[in-house]
Amino acid sequence: MILGIRQKYFALLAIALAGAMLALAPARTASAQEQAGANDVLSRDAVLRDAEIPALGNPKGDVTIVEWFDYQCPYCKTLSPELEKIIREDGHVRLVLKDWPILGPPSPDAARLVLATKYQNRFEAAHKALMTHVGRLTAGTIDSTLAAAGIDVARAKSDLEANKAAIDALLKRNNEQAEGLGFNSTPSFIVGTFRIPGVMKPELFKQAIADARKAAKQGGAKKK
Repeated sequence: MILGIRQKYFALLAIALAGAMLALAPARTASAQEQAGANDVLSRDAVLRDAEIPALGNPKGDVTIVEWFDYQCPYCKTLSPELEKIIREDGHVRLVLKDWPILGPPSPDAARLVLATKYQNRFEAAHKALMTHVGRLTAGTIDSTLAAAGIDVARAKSDLEANKAAIDALLKRNNEQAEGLGFNSTPSFIVGTFRIPGVMKPELFKQAIADARKAAKQGGAKKK
């Protein structure tokens, strides 16, 4: 998986353009409307810039990394500090974290509660707290770990109840995107417009970021 990284890339742009063409269709049957909705979920903006997910790293960065992850995924936990260091040292990368709770209970509960912390502007701290937690997650350890990180857990639960429909819709989008992009495990990534279905070593992440910048510049030159 690590070797031959360039052969692992699949352009997301083609999917985005397909969605745009469907949007321009003058009329649709019921089945066509359903297909258009599915493609809209896979559009460039839906994947890279979901308004319901706070962008970490540099929100105005020129390259976006999207990660589908699970709080019980050991590979996600191992990679997290390495990826954080790469993004910090680069200084121009946006990070979009997409909860994909596929490893059984209590992953969905952890995902929902952390997403609810964004309403108290504590999403990044809550995410880092659970990602660095050592040991098995339970309802109790989720609450205690978040509380130890300075999260108002009672407020998070209240915000979760008030925004449950929006949070569940977000998790549904994340799942549809992961499945639509052909991912089958966590972590999985989009770097720029490149699909990376699995873990990579730090040096290859840096190469992927450089390749994404190069592809973006080439795309801009062609438009001119």
